[in-house]
This record gives sequence, structure tokens and C-alpha cells, in this order.
Amino acid sequence: MMRIQARVQTMLVVGAVLIVAAAARAQEMQMPMQQHKEHAEMAAIKPEFPRMGRAQERARGALITLEHVQKMANESNPTLRQAEAEIRATKARQQQAGLYPNPTVGYTGDEIRGGSVGGGKEGFFLQQAIVTGGKLGLNREVFGKEIQLAEIEAEEQKIRVQSAVKTAFLRFLAAQELLDARRDLATIAQDNAGTQRRLMNTGQADETEVLEAEVEAERMRMIARMQENTLREEWRSLAAVIGQPEMPLATVGGDLENGWPELNEEQAVGAIAKESPAVRIADATETRAQTALARAKHEAIPDVLLRGGMEYNHETLGSVPFAKGWEGIAEVSLQIPLFNRNQGNVTAARADIERADEEKKRIALMLRERAASAVDQYANARLMAVEYRDEVLPRAKKAYSLMVEKYGQMLASYPRVLDTQRKLYELQIEYISALEGVWTNGIALQGYLLTDGLEAPARPGEVDRPIRETNVPTPERTMSPRESMPNP
Repeated sequence: MMRIQARVQTMLVVGAVLIVAAAARAQEMQMPMQQHKEHAEMAAIKPEFPRMGRAQERARGALITLEHVQKMANESNPTLRQAEAEIRATKARQQQAGLYPNPTVGYTGDEIRGGSVGGGKEGFFLQQAIVTGGKLGLNREVFGKEIQLAEIEAEEQKIRVQSAVKTAFLRFLAAQELLDARRDLATIAQDNAGTQRRLMNTGQADETEVLEAEVEAERMRMIARMQENTLREEWRSLAAVIGQPEMPLATVGGDLENGWPELNEEQAVGAIAKESPAVRIADATETRAQTALARAKHEAIPDVLLRGGMEYNHETLGSVPFAKGWEGIAEVSLQIPLFNRNQGNVTAARADIERADEEKKRIALMLRERAASAVDQYANARLMAVEYRDEVLPRAKKAYSLMVEKYGQMLASYPRVLDTQRKLYELQIEYISALEGVWTNGIALQGYLLTDGLEAPARPGEVDRPIRETNVPTPERTMSPRESMPNP
């Protein structure tokens, strides 16, 4: 009996072991089936590569082009009207400086007596100053140089406005492309968060991984919203420099990847140092100072003052009861340059010439110094853009495509696909930023470093103003997503 009981217990133990082993085997078989089910639940995916121009494709209205905004700026930017007004004002001052002094007409009287006796002299005179030494012609010549300065300022202002409009337009275009890329990153992060939640439900991810994915998704959504703010900021800047601050937000049309400025660094610096309006203004200022010296030297030549008129003499002619009648008067006078020969102003004019000559040298050196920074930024941005276009992005796209293929063959998980896609889109954002740097710095160099389209044109004779001819680099925008929120 005891043998039978022992045999039954042994059989029960063996049966229990077999049941446990079968359960374990079933569980092992269930895991690949669960993974396969999870893979099957994912829709079949194809590589989604980043590309530019999507905002232009879905634009509802007409696209705003660079030519359009430049035309608007030519019509509405107030600084261009200021430059034109300054030319007219300088021509008017030239006219005024060359006008002859007005003659003087007056009454004259001498020994005037009243009563029955009468007597004395009364009459009128005409007085005129005769300007000698060609001073009026020199006045016109001095103001002629100021007209030349005003005309150079007007040309310089056109270059400044054109450069500012181009820069603002390209910055907005880059912000428009970055917004699409930022939204793509937010979508990828959201997809990853959803994937991690599904994996947690099957025991293949823990809560920490889910929370980290959700944090990243929220971070990407925030950066995308910040990029929307940046886009509106760039539009306001563009509308302001155009002269149409109330212009509603629209989509611009353009191509960041093609037609960017192609510059030779040494030639660009040389052109700025020799051909910039700042250099021409400094040259014209020196010429004006030389003309002012010639005018100062002629100031010592005295003008002639002529005076003539008629007086009626009431005095009688001896025993004859008749007045002497009308008599002519004439005076000629001039100052003797004995003490004041305008020597102080002559010396000051010579100092102005010396200063203007040194100002030319200073301007050329300053232009080279500031151009060096812009050239360096342009060269770096161009290097990055070319490398990203030709080397980095093609490899990243290939890596992403291979990962998608592995996922289709069940050799890679979906989170790995999303991670590879995220890295590709981050590289695309860096590529867009590099393109923006190529355009903005290239435009600044082509425009002789003139970038502020709302800077008022200087008035002729303000020799200290040419320093404002090179108001670069463009100030960086604050709280930009690509600067304040770097990717980890």
C-alpha cells in the first residue's frame, strides 16, 4: 500500500513539473508572438525625409516674393524719402549761398530845421555791397560738395534698404522652414511617447522610459510654439523695414538652397575697403574741406560798399530867394584787413583737411576690421552648409532608410527607427541655420556691410557719422528656439 502511495506522489510531482515546464514554454512562445503582434499593429512605414518648401506648397494665398517686398520698400521706406529731401535741401542751400546781398534803400537828412526859416538837407540813398574775391562762387562750390555728399548718402541709403529687406526676407524664409522642421520633431517625439506607452503595456518598457519620452515630447512641442513666435517676430521686422508695419502675416516664396551669395573672401574685403559708400563719403568730405579752406582764405579780401543818392538842399543861394535844390551824394568804403585776416578760420580749415585725410584711413581700416568678422561668419556658414548638403545629410538619410528596412524585416525596434529619424531632422535644422548664415552674411558683404534699413541718412558735413555706415553684425534674436533651447 505504501508503495502505491509513493508511486502516486512521484507521478503527481512529475506531472506538476511537466505542467510548469509547459507553462514556461508557452510563455516563451507567447513573447515573440506578442512582439510580432506589436509589430503588426504598427502601420507599415516608409522613410519620411525632411524637405523644404512645404509651407509654400500649402499656402492659401499668393506667395510674397523678394522682388515684391523690395518694390514696396522703395515706395514706403521713409529713409529713402529723407535722403531725397536732403538732396533738395542742400541744393537750396547752395542757391542761397550764391545769392548776391540785397541792396539797401533809405532816407537821409542833415541839418533839418523847421519853422518859417526851413533849411537843411533831405533825400534818399541806395546802398549795395559788392562781394569780391569770388567768395560767392566759392560758397556755391562748398555747397556743391555737400550736394555730392547728399547724393552719395542717397545711393548708400538705397543699398542699405535693399540689404536690409533681403536680410529680413531671408531670415523670415529660414524661420518659415525651421517651423516645419520643429513641428516634425514634435511629431516624432509624440510618436515615440506613444510607442513607449504601448511597450510598457506589454512589459517591454518601464514607467521611467515612458516619462522621459513624454518630457521630450512636451519639450519639442514647446520649442515648436516658440518657433511660431520667432516667425511672427521676423515678419514684424520685415514689415517694418518695408515701411508697411500693418501688413498681415503671409507665406513667402523662395529657395534657401540655391542661388546663395558666392563670394571670394579677399575680393569681398577689398571691395568693401575701396568701394564702400563710407569710403566715398570720406573722400568727398576731404574735398569739401579743401574747398572750405579756399573759401576761408578769400574771406580776408574786403568787400566794397557803394552808396549813392540824392538830397534836396533847402539852403538859399545868397541873396536869391531860391533853394539850392537837388544835390547828388556818393560814398565808396571797404574794410582794411589789418587785424582780422580770418587767420583763425584758415588754420582751422587746414586742420579739418588733415583730419579728413586721417578719417579716410580710419574708415578703410575699420571697414577691413568689420568685414573680417562677416567674412569669417560667411565662410563658416558656407562650410557647414556644403558639408551638411553633400556629406552629413545624405549619410543620415541612408542610415534612416536602412533602419526602416530593418524594422520591416523585424530586425530593429520601432523606437530605434524614431531615434534615427529624430537625429536626421535635428541635422536638417542645423542645415537650415547654416543656410541662413550663408545668406545673411553674404548679403551683408555684398551690400558693403550696410544692413539697417531704418537708419536715418546722415546730413552732409557730419564727418563723424561714417562710422554708422557699417552697422553690422545684425543683432541676434533673443529667445530663439535654436539658441535658447539646444537639443541634448
